[in-house]
Amino acid sequence: MSTVRYWVRCEPLAHRYRISGEFTVVSAPILRLPSWIRGSYLVRDFAKHVQGLAVFADDVPVAITRLDKRSFRVEGQGRIRLEYAVHALDPSVRKAWLDTRRGFFNGSSLFYCPAGFERSRYEIVVERPDVAIAPNWQLATALSAVAIDADGFGEYAAADYETLIDCPVEMAAFQQVAFDVDGVPHSLILSGRCEPDLPRLAADITRICHVQRELFGQQPAMEKYLFLTQVTGNGYGGLEHRTSTALVTARDALPRPGMSGLRKGYRGFLGLVSHEYFHLWNVKRITAARFADNDLSAEAYSEDLWAYEGVTSYYDDLMLLRAGLIDAPVYLDLVAEAATRLARTPGRFVQTLADASFEAWIKYYQPDEQTPNAAVNYYVKGALVTLCLDLWLRRHSSVTLDEVMRTLWQRYGSRDVGVPEGGLEAVAAEISGLNLDLPLDAWLRSTTELPMAELLAEFGITAILRNSSGASDEGGRSESKHTPPVTLGLNLRAGETTVATVFSGGAAEGAGLAAGDQLLAIDGLKLTAGNWANRMETLRPGVTVTLAFFRGDELLSAAITPIAPAPDTWTLALADVAGEVLTRRQAWLSV
Repeated sequence: MSTVRYWVRCEPLAHRYRISGEFTVVSAPILRLPSWIRGSYLVRDFAKHVQGLAVFADDVPVAITRLDKRSFRVEGQGRIRLEYAVHALDPSVRKAWLDTRRGFFNGSSLFYCPAGFERSRYEIVVERPDVAIAPNWQLATALSAVAIDADGFGEYAAADYETLIDCPVEMAAFQQVAFDVDGVPHSLILSGRCEPDLPRLAADITRICHVQRELFGQQPAMEKYLFLTQVTGNGYGGLEHRTSTALVTARDALPRPGMSGLRKGYRGFLGLVSHEYFHLWNVKRITAARFADNDLSAEAYSEDLWAYEGVTSYYDDLMLLRAGLIDAPVYLDLVAEAATRLARTPGRFVQTLADASFEAWIKYYQPDEQTPNAAVNYYVKGALVTLCLDLWLRRHSSVTLDEVMRTLWQRYGSRDVGVPEGGLEAVAAEISGLNLDLPLDAWLRSTTELPMAELLAEFGITAILRNSSGASDEGGRSESKHTPPVTLGLNLRAGETTVATVFSGGAAEGAGLAAGDQLLAIDGLKLTAGNWANRMETLRPGVTVTLAFFRGDELLSAAITPIAPAPDTWTLALADVAGEVLTRRQAWLSV
């Protein structure tokens, strides 16, 4: 089987990559683009961005036959050459972007795979863009360099198609800091305007990576690992890969030189780094067989997505604690914030965690105004279920979740064998000797509340469910003692008086309000985003008021009766304990 070779030319002004491809076949080949990218569970139809496709066989133009939205057959053979463009203006980490400031792409957006060439060698040449348009650009990728210049432009290779599309490419006049983690070279690349404290970033990320590599016995061996980071005004997110990750972070989240302490934004960035790095094991190597066996043509359904994203979400902040970047009270605040998000989601009584995992393709990645009432977040509830499982194992056996994860690594991840459905549950039961059917069925396959408070008490943690102290109270320790007197059972869009969500069973639902309604006045007094909080303080539970609003272009009014808010906010704190309870807590949190 011949090598597949691609050339990539950048056209930043047109937000377009110009692609040429070449390979040799003896019969009419079929070529395909993926429909989704691993780690992001939504069909994204990358082929829709392809423009001006032309195909040649031995330099003679030949016809193609469209087979479906992502596939076509070339009506020719011999040396096949492809010419096409890809529109690139998606700011996320999942597709491709190109302008005069930065270029980024995943191979799944740019490169077709000829059928039968899945395990062939792929070579790509990324040409340097016009320096007058994109000055001082460099290129960073985890692909193997073959012949590149000092700035990283030139030829790279991948052992197969899966590797090609699993190594994103970042181009910009970026900042870079290199650091060593237990003998493995790592680099943080920052594209975008920022003035970060690079030595501090390198030191803190090193600590995170070290404790994670320690958990898995310093495996796997790697040549390098890259954190490809886009810096924006208010972005946040990431996508994992086997030897790199693509991140988006807010500019203000990064520490500046001389800045002390661990501010909330920076703590969030380190949590993101920790989350995506943990995916190096959990998802990229310890992965559901249903994901690993999928050819990216259509959805891959699994009820175990919580075991990959939820487990990783449990470990991301726990690893900040183990790395010494946060202390136990701050860690408990982060757990309390997650528990608060779940407590404020009516959908937890509607959708099970197993169903949330299975339906991610149509629910989590395609949210609407009804999502809080109909669905549960498998990251958030998954992390809390993982917390409960770890505490349950620690309380009733000599096994911890760490040992479960190491067993999954040794049995599946280190061998690149897909994990069967229910794999984490089975391993946890096997190595602990416990019958976990009853608790896990309740936590995963029913909508009953989690026994978080009871389990935490066994580890010397006091868990209190209280009223919110205001709009900024996300859970955890709160200095404010003020409690809003009423709730209308709705959320507004940020900075507007337009309804974003009407919560099930609340006053707004009883009054017939709907998402999209623009609130104008209460009892004849004008409502604005600026005076909303003050107007709420004048209302009293059980006292009906008249609400004026626009629905579309019609002016309507409704009688609405505010109700007293129910406790929906968690605070967790270290209790004064001794004996076995203290011993258990020290084994878990080291305090």
